[in-house]
Amino acid sequence: MAPRTDIFDLSSLRLTSGEGRRLELAVSAEPLELGGERYAVSPDPLPVAIDVSRTTANGYALRLSFAATLQGPCMRCLGDAAPVFEVQVREVDQPGGGEELESPYVTDGALDARAWAHDALALTVPAQVLCRPDCAGLCPICGVALDRADPEHHHDPEPDPRWAKLAELRFDR
Repeated sequence: MAPRTDIFDLSSLRLTSGEGRRLELAVSAEPLELGGERYAVSPDPLPVAIDVSRTTANGYALRLSFAATLQGPCMRCLGDAAPVFEVQVREVDQPGGGEELESPYVTDGALDARAWAHDALALTVPAQVLCRPDCAGLCPICGVALDRADPEHHHDPEPDPRWAKLAELRFDR
């Protein structure tokens, strides 16, 4: 396994303009909090591949790729969910190139790989973490998990409250 490296000194690579290198690192995998629920990220440490290329004017073009599993509750049925996400993102750090060309993850030649991997995963995760794509969720009436419920599961509809007084009418002869 690659050495655990949350912060990597890019200047230690001593790359010249146009030269590149691939790094295999392991970064700390911090849990994500989504919708008030905490999701563990595995494996921990998270193996990542970082492609570093030196640009002109002392800048870097960076690419990060990894696969991670989120473990926590399904947002529909509350069962265990463990979806796997493939992450591939790019960053450019070109000092003096303007705000859009300055990476928030590179400071004085040091790459914060842990923060970059955490943010990239958070942006990859969909709005709902599900145990499976076709999860049916919970019954809104009784709360049973519809994926495990009897196919005949249903509830009689409640009578319309506007007509409730009519049920009290009695016709005596």
